[in-house]
Amino acid sequence: MTAVDIILRGGQVVNVQSRTIDRIDVGIKDDKFFFGAMESQNLIDVNGAYLAPGFIDAHMHVESTMLPPTSFASLSLPHGTTAAVFDPHEIANVLGTVGIRLIMDDAKNIPFDTFFAASSCVPASPLETSGATLLADDLEPLFEDERVIALAEVMNFPGVIHDDPEVYKKIQMGLRLGKKIDGHCPGLRGKDLLKYIAAGISSDHESTTAEEALEKLNAGMQIYIREGSAAKNLEALLPIVTPENAHKICFCTDDRHPADLRDEGHIDHIIRKAIALGLDPILAICIATKHAADHYGLDQIGSIEEGKFANFVLFDDLQAPQPKQTWHHGNLVAENGKAVTHIPHPTDWSRAKNSVRLPSTLSPESFALHIRSEPIRVIGLVQGQLFTEELHLKTTDDDVLKMAVIERHHNTGNIGLGFVRGFSFSGGAIASSVGHDAHNIAVVGDNDNDMYLAAMALQQSQGGQCVVSGGVVLAVLPLPIAGLMSDAPPEVVIEQQHVVLAAVATLGCPLDDPFMPLSFLPLSVIPKLKLSDLGLVDVDKFAIVPIEACPT
Repeated sequence: MTAVDIILRGGQVVNVQSRTIDRIDVGIKDDKFFFGAMESQNLIDVNGAYLAPGFIDAHMHVESTMLPPTSFASLSLPHGTTAAVFDPHEIANVLGTVGIRLIMDDAKNIPFDTFFAASSCVPASPLETSGATLLADDLEPLFEDERVIALAEVMNFPGVIHDDPEVYKKIQMGLRLGKKIDGHCPGLRGKDLLKYIAAGISSDHESTTAEEALEKLNAGMQIYIREGSAAKNLEALLPIVTPENAHKICFCTDDRHPADLRDEGHIDHIIRKAIALGLDPILAICIATKHAADHYGLDQIGSIEEGKFANFVLFDDLQAPQPKQTWHHGNLVAENGKAVTHIPHPTDWSRAKNSVRLPSTLSPESFALHIRSEPIRVIGLVQGQLFTEELHLKTTDDDVLKMAVIERHHNTGNIGLGFVRGFSFSGGAIASSVGHDAHNIAVVGDNDNDMYLAAMALQQSQGGQCVVSGGVVLAVLPLPIAGLMSDAPPEVVIEQQHVVLAAVATLGCPLDDPFMPLSFLPLSVIPKLKLSDLGLVDVDKFAIVPIEACPT
């Protein structure tokens, strides 16, 4: 008999290696699983509950939760997530490697296995102005930390296709160091896709149709099915999953808001939804655990096996897994929807504050647009997706609002101006300092004065989200850490977000959270039309284009 710290008796283990349910006692000894002949003074009868490996988010930006890792953990642990691969390129676009290291340092304080992908595209493209530029030589020192397991999503896929030397230098550096190269290639097909893969890029989380995902899968890519707060691709992509190819599938959230984390869940939410859509429950759990661990070579997590870290989730209903306990490295860290372990918050975020610097000359006149001819190019929102449409409309058409992106890092004075359809509000403006990926100030409104006041409100709060109407600031959600995150407790942030969303609803906006699509409208690497501080971006052409659809 081997003495162990804990024995969990009477459980049903989800065996992700054999894809079976095993009725077997589980031991914990020195943070790891143990099986066989064992004894312990600490016996826990789990009364037939299921034990599954701790869930893994294969790709996410923790900054998009508006919370640093220490606060994020308090929301994600109750939902069974015990590991994630963070790409901190949001804060990297504001502060460079200083921001990345702050995130990495903060993550050391949580009972959670944090892994990192070194941000490959800072800025995402040359069609925007970010706060920092990271070259291969800047990134290589990050890999000295064993938690850095990949080169993060290569969003500049035109750079790969057209043989940009710096893009290739980063990829080759990652391969030389033996790391995975994560991808980001929305809509890429055919010969261009094959060239992208041949460069050494092994995964993608941007597919929006089953046909696109299946082509990438058949070409050898690991497919991350994304179901976040902004992009929801699970329903469209789930038909590609079979027992034979499921090992090439992972789940990820990419971006997840704090209220969604608390109320709906994290990876557990994706598992429940996938099962409800018809996926076998054991296969869903495999995708949420083992497959991400296998892809990244994380051989200490991802399954309940002897010698692996004792990360696991207990739940009662295999058809709708609702975590009632989460364990990390053999310790109970969450129970009945609450974190039950102390998470310290020692990080000094002072170097990440005071990052919003708007031009002293900014005024309502800065938002004036002089249209020479109509129709104009208008960005068309697509509900639940990050891609947009190119619409040709008149400024007087229904639901055509003005948009501005104001550079906030270097005081350049750059202001990109354009139009958007899909927000459907009137009598005010909304603004956000979360504007992927350069995170300049993005503003949408129906009058220049309110748009100006919204931008100035975010300078006052040093980032965040706000709503203005009739010259009055109705609500502000402050995000003073790099203009992306809050150092307030999660419940405070969720309440502030609720107040902001309630305020924008008074303007008649029908969207549940208009700040989420707004945050992606400056993203110059996802088709079709986007707006950066440099102007209107046609992503397919990878060029700045005029607002006039038929310029004279």
